[in-house]
Amino acid sequence: MLEMARNLCFLVGIISLLSCVGAQQAGGIECLKINAKSCGECIQAGPNCGWCSDVNFLQEGEPTSARCDDLAALKQKGCPEDQIQNPRGSNYKLRDNPITNKAKGVRIDPANITQIRPQQLEFHLRMGEPQTFNLMFRRAEDYPIDLYYLMDLSYSMKDDLENVKSLGTALMREMEKITSDFRIGFGSFVEKTVMPYISTTPAKLINPCTSDQNCTSPFSYKNVLNLTADGGYFNELVGKQHISGNLDSPEGGFDAIMQVAVCGEHIGWRNVTRLLVFSTDAGFHFAGDGKLGGIVLPNDGKCHMHDNMYTMSHYYDYPSIAHLVQKLSENNIQTIFAVTEEFQPVYKELKNLIPKSAVGTLSANSSNVIQLIIDSYNSLSSELILENSKLPEGVTINYKSFCKNGVKGTGENGRKCSNISIGDQVEFEISVTAKKCHKGPPESIKIKPLGFTEEVEILLHFICDCECQQDGIPDSPKCHNGNGTFECGACRCNDGRIGKECECSTDEVNSEDMDAFCRKDNSSEICSNNGDCICGQCVCKKRDNPNEVYSGKYCECDNFNCDRSNGQICGGRGICKCRVCECFPNYSGNACDCSEDTSTCLASNGQICNGRGICDCGRCKCTDPKFQGATCEMCQTCTGVCNEHKECVQCRAFQKGQKQETCQEECMYFNITKVDSRDDLPQPGQVDALSHCKEKDAQDCWFYFTYSVNANSEIHAHVVKDPECPSGPDIIPIVAGVVAGIVLIGLALLLIWKLLMIIHDRREFAKFEKEKMNAKWDTGENPIYKSAVTTVVNPKYEGK
Repeated sequence: MLEMARNLCFLVGIISLLSCVGAQQAGGIECLKINAKSCGECIQAGPNCGWCSDVNFLQEGEPTSARCDDLAALKQKGCPEDQIQNPRGSNYKLRDNPITNKAKGVRIDPANITQIRPQQLEFHLRMGEPQTFNLMFRRAEDYPIDLYYLMDLSYSMKDDLENVKSLGTALMREMEKITSDFRIGFGSFVEKTVMPYISTTPAKLINPCTSDQNCTSPFSYKNVLNLTADGGYFNELVGKQHISGNLDSPEGGFDAIMQVAVCGEHIGWRNVTRLLVFSTDAGFHFAGDGKLGGIVLPNDGKCHMHDNMYTMSHYYDYPSIAHLVQKLSENNIQTIFAVTEEFQPVYKELKNLIPKSAVGTLSANSSNVIQLIIDSYNSLSSELILENSKLPEGVTINYKSFCKNGVKGTGENGRKCSNISIGDQVEFEISVTAKKCHKGPPESIKIKPLGFTEEVEILLHFICDCECQQDGIPDSPKCHNGNGTFECGACRCNDGRIGKECECSTDEVNSEDMDAFCRKDNSSEICSNNGDCICGQCVCKKRDNPNEVYSGKYCECDNFNCDRSNGQICGGRGICKCRVCECFPNYSGNACDCSEDTSTCLASNGQICNGRGICDCGRCKCTDPKFQGATCEMCQTCTGVCNEHKECVQCRAFQKGQKQETCQEECMYFNITKVDSRDDLPQPGQVDALSHCKEKDAQDCWFYFTYSVNANSEIHAHVVKDPECPSGPDIIPIVAGVVAGIVLIGLALLLIWKLLMIIHDRREFAKFEKEKMNAKWDTGENPIYKSAVTTVVNPKYEGK
């Protein structure tokens, strides 16, 4: 049993090893196919690739690139664990200030308020190996807000201007419920000051409205009031504003938005929450529309303010939507479009293109503008969306969000969380993976929530080389008189040199003299046709399956052309080395298909092959050709056990039979036990080597017995004490049965005869009836009768 347990454990280990090899095959392919010449090239192939720096690792005929393989495959091939170069990535927090707990009314410099952590990290990236960190965000209470109100002052907004004139103080009162640090500014726009957007006649340039209306000269964009905490001053300056006019319906609002976004110094933006309220009752011009006025230069996205006026509207085209998105995002500005109901569909489509923006319905006279701003701000501030700066080539980033109430998001939804209230904390799991190595100074990625000035900076260092390369010996004597650098257990050849030890120049590669060193003898192929001759040494070919390898000085060996059993090389019970199977313990044979375990040859009596054969490859080979079976238990030509012992059993149990006289001398070699019935006889499994017997004696009586041999070779017979003898026949029932049978047969015959007669009579009667119906009686005269009267007719008589 102990031996069987060892065998079982060994087999489990082999199965685990084979399954592990199958799982590593995909990783091994990506490591081998790059044909790495150095440790640095190897580790860039994938996170599971390692380089063996053991000098004696390579077998004869294996190329330097064979040092690069799957980590588990290197161990399996015998590379010491401390010689496997496998640098791993890492990440560190460089700045991780805690999130600020700010109470309402407490004045803190906005630069010192922290809502996001960590703030700076350093990543060391191994190709294909992601580095992950958790980003936490919590909205601070009483966070400062800057709001800039940008209004369309074309003539159609005349009644709206009246309501906006008192907006400053009223909005201040409402915003005090949200923050104690609130500032407001005001700007206005109309249109580009060229035809066909406005009339350029001298009179219209002074007053673009009708003569009875007092309108200001048209302009593109004017910054009326920088951001201020004085609501009264806001009301005073806005109250001095006048309506202007233009010719076409779409307005030049995009020019104004661009200047508000990029002219931070003129507007007075702080590094706090920045809101831009864009109020209009018309559509908008965008990039390309400037061609109508002869303006073809694209908008440059720079500030062109002079005396609070946009001075280059006649020179640069309108900005594109994508350009606006970029500048608004760069400057952390959240936009609220306050537009009339007529233009709601247009601006809702625009909102879908501009992240962190909202659309509100403006009443005809802007009377609801304060509530619109409050509602839009609450909507914007309740949603958090992360964005990252441009990624270096080959670098990918993945987001996973853990939002309020256990809501999780992945993919694009992993960038955002909704329904966030003040004080709610949300987390993001962010993974950065590099697919390409960048040498040189570290790269940088910045991640920030849209609409917030805070950001997380990640410094990226790429692991492009192994540590052992730093200890490389340039111009090493080990590399053929200094023709290469000896690093990580192998030579990295200088330009123009090749070979394992850089022993050849590229000019010598195809020399015929070199080929002679790659033949086993004059009649053999170069490198056995399984490799290439490089510098007089065979470099064996690689196969598609990384587990199949050519080896040997002349590439004459391989590990996949051994004998197979059950469709597997070496039957899955050995290792193929140079086309010969090296079998695991307890197995032998050319294909390791011969098991040396004898447990399968044990008979039920505990003997191997019942003592009649030998156990060969786990199967019995019977030495006596008469015996057959899995354990040599059957003999087709032998006298049966029952027949062989029945005479002795009969004389011992019933004192009769042919050996009755010699019973004491010939039949005392077994023990006998009598039982009451057949059910009491031993059954298979209760006794070893058991045979059930049923035999007949001279009186035709059946007697039953079992014959068994135990492990000590003791014979025992169990016999049913009463034979089953046949009883004589009962005469009376037999005679009665015969008589009754004869009578019944007679009656049956009479019935059949009677039935046949009835059928015959009915047929004859029917035939008679049919002939009677078909009979016809002849009524003609006697053919020999002649009448006594003769009638004569005159032929000349004409009937007159």
